[in-house]
Amino acid sequence: MDYEITNTITPEEYLEMRTSVGWSIFPLEQAANGLEHTAHICCIRNKENGQPLAMGRMLWDHGYTAYVSDIIVRPDFQGQGFGRMVMNDLMAYIKSVMKSGYRIMVSLKAAKGKEGFYKKFGFIERPNEDFGPGMHQWINSEEET
Repeated sequence: MDYEITNTITPEEYLEMRTSVGWSIFPLEQAANGLEHTAHICCIRNKENGQPLAMGRMLWDHGYTAYVSDIIVRPDFQGQGFGRMVMNDLMAYIKSVMKSGYRIMVSLKAAKGKEGFYKKFGFIERPNEDFGPGMHQWINSEEET
């Protein structure tokens, strides 16, 4: 299959990609805002029909903190190297924006069981002897129950 790498994905495509791997979805407006404020998007598409096969986002504060988010490969295309291509693209992007003397800490939260994939790119697991565990919380609007 022929594919192409683009730097765009629509909010509708993004939400459909999340659904394809069983992740939660958000209101369309919220998805659009998130994509609009993303530093870099990598989307691998089927060249014939334009369908997204894999994607990932790099969030960056333009200082020293960057975050890899939403590495998604459609289940039918997993194990074919698309996730590796997305990660290579995202890491190349962050290296391309670095100026001499810069240090950028790139973080991510791996899906359960996917830690080994990210280790191949130099990421380390937490907790370890130097760092505590990663943490997060979901905050719902007051309208949510």
